[in-house]
Amino acid sequence: MTDSRENRDQPQPDDDLSIPRAALNKMIKELLPNIRVANDARELILSCCTEFIHLVSSEANEICVKTNKKTISPDHIVAALDSLGFGAYKNEAKAVLKEAKAVAAKKRRGSSRLENLGIPEEELLRQQQELFEKARQEQAMLDQQQWMQMQQALQQQQQQQQLRQDENDDYS
Repeated sequence: MTDSRENRDQPQPDDDLSIPRAALNKMIKELLPNIRVANDARELILSCCTEFIHLVSSEANEICVKTNKKTISPDHIVAALDSLGFGAYKNEAKAVLKEAKAVAAKKRRGSSRLENLGIPEEELLRQQQELFEKARQEQAMLDQQQWMQMQQALQQQQQQQQLRQDENDDYS
């Protein structure tokens, strides 16, 4: 039996590389909501998409190597589209890149939850300070109660010791 880690580390043949079928089906339904598409047509679309991605990425890789870079950048992809005769897609690709960067920046900021609350940050800080103050007061009350209990226990202990001492004095 082979170890799954061994298989994961080895390069996969091109046949295994493709777009997930669920993603492709979703795109087809969104683009063609009122049209039925046969399964063999879906397979052909999947094959064409995979081949297109392979073609563009290979060309982008060549451009990347020619510019002595080690990482394919969006500029390499745009240049690949141009050199392969798909220059008409450049503007759309740039628009998608801009949108993807905006989404990534929003995720990095992590402020989407605060923005969705509709409460100004100053108000949230004020509420937080109120909660901290309330917690401090509750802790102070608990500390005071513990101190009083300890004092009472100490007084009781002293009274018991005094009673024992008085009893011992009476027997002497």
